[in-house]
Amino acid sequence: MKKITILAVALVAISFASCKKDRTCSCTTTSTPPTGAAFTSTEEVTIKKVTKGQAKDGECRSYTTQQTAPTSGTKTEVKCELK
Repeated sequence: MKKITILAVALVAISFASCKKDRTCSCTTTSTPPTGAAFTSTEEVTIKKVTKGQAKDGECRSYTTQQTAPTSGTKTEVKCELK
């Protein structure tokens, strides 16, 4: 019985340890000014020792921003994908 308990604890510890690992995030940024052509760039970032959820909530999240006051400005859209 003692061996089964120790084995179960060891398996749980291994499963928790394997959740945190290095993750790669690819982000594409598109900046669209009010006049002129849009600019697009792509970058990959390696995030070390995080869970999948932490990576999505942290450095690997998509968002959009746009300046609206006092005049309409550049719209920036960042789309990220966890690999």
